[in-house]
Amino acid sequence: MLTHQIRDLYLSNLNKLKEEISAFKNALPAGRQETDLWHTQGDVKNSPGNLALHLTGNLNHFIGAQLGNTGYVRNRDKEFADKNIAPEKIIAGINEAMEVVNTVLSKLTDDDLKKDYPILFLNKQHTTGEILFILYGHLNYHLGQINYQRRLL
Repeated sequence: MLTHQIRDLYLSNLNKLKEEISAFKNALPAGRQETDLWHTQGDVKNSPGNLALHLTGNLNHFIGAQLGNTGYVRNRDKEFADKNIAPEKIIAGINEAMEVVNTVLSKLTDDDLKKDYPILFLNKQHTTGEILFILYGHLNYHLGQINYQRRLL
């Protein structure tokens, strides 16, 4: 089933996200007020930690709440405002998002992908399949940013 292939892609990249977060050094570098996970510099305004929080909030909202009726209430501003959360707590949030993604996408059928997504996305109606591909691209985009920032630090 296509839905299971999509689920497996999400889970694979969420595992990569956990690896990235785990790879950040927890030590406080000399002359800095935050660990590498929370460091921003120059035009880079979103830390890897905030991007990870943003990704889990995004998936919990668009897959969990909208497709799975989990009752999750998103606070997008908080995803970018929170700082200095322990990597273990971020990884726990990723694990929770993985469980939501696994549960919700395991219940979808290929026919469900052709149905209208429950809410408008960017003021436009899309199918559930389109939204899942948009969200997957979003996950990969920020995963790449996190990887690149980690390697620069």
